Formats: sequence, C-alpha cells, structure tokens
Amino acid sequence: MKKTALFPGSFDPFTKGHKDIVLRGLNMFDKVIVALGINTKKSSRYFEAELIIKKIRETFREYGDRVEVITYSELTADLAKKHEATVILRGLRNTTDFEYENSIAQVNKYLNQELETVFLITSPEYAHISSTIIREVHFYKGDISEFIPYSLN
Repeated sequence: MKKTALFPGSFDPFTKGHKDIVLRGLNMFDKVIVALGINTKKSSRYFEAELIIKKIRETFREYGDRVEVITYSELTADLAKKHEATVILRGLRNTTDFEYENSIAQVNKYLNQELETVFLITSPEYAHISSTIIREVHFYKGDISEFIPYSLN
C-alpha cells in the first residue's frame, strides 16, 4: 500500500523552504500532495493561486506522479480522506510554528482518527524564509529570487 502525505498550506508564495519539506517528505513517503488552500476568510492572495500552482508543478516536474499539486477549500482532514493520505506533512521553523501547528494537528486527529501529523524541522539554510516576509520584499520591489525555487518571469 502506498503511503501518501498531504502538505497543505496557502503557499503565498511557495518558497525554497516549502520545496525542502516536499523533497524530504519524498524520502519518507511514496507520494506528497501539495495542497494549496483557498482560504474563504482571506479576501485575496498576494500571488495568484493559478500562477503558484503552475510554478509548483514546474518545480517538481521531474518527480512525475510522486508529487501532485491541487487546490482545496474544505477541511484538511476531509481532504486527506478523499486522497487516502494518512499523514499531514508540516514544516516547523521555530517554537511559535509548533504552538500553532500542534493545535491544528490535534483538531485534524479529532476529525480523522486515521490521520497523523509529521513535523519536519526546517533545514537551517531556510529557517529565516517566511512567505510573509517574501511578500513584503516583493511588494517594495525587492529581489526575492533567492527565496523561491522558480522564476516569476
């Protein structure tokens, strides 16, 4: 039986840190589904979802069907069931991330008893990268090419 992990997030934008988590996940699981969540509470995204999906797919093209990229707007626990994923994959940069992600993991486990969450500590070279900071740099016309695994051109 194939082991599938679901890597959910807003990915606004998808960073080198996110790529690192997917690649490390592929060392543990047969397949990683990158699930870009469309948050109905947020009025808009900074980067268009369609652009980010395209760029993520290009980033992992060489991995074939081992990396799937989807969008969703439902409970993550329900999405995992639909895709027969038994693991939620999450990256942690610091203790603040852990506090937030731990609460989400507990609720996901309550909603789907078959679902486990696996936390990967961010590789040191990516620990400083956050999508929020990247959006800010980009907004003020700064160069973000060192932080994302694709070109926006």
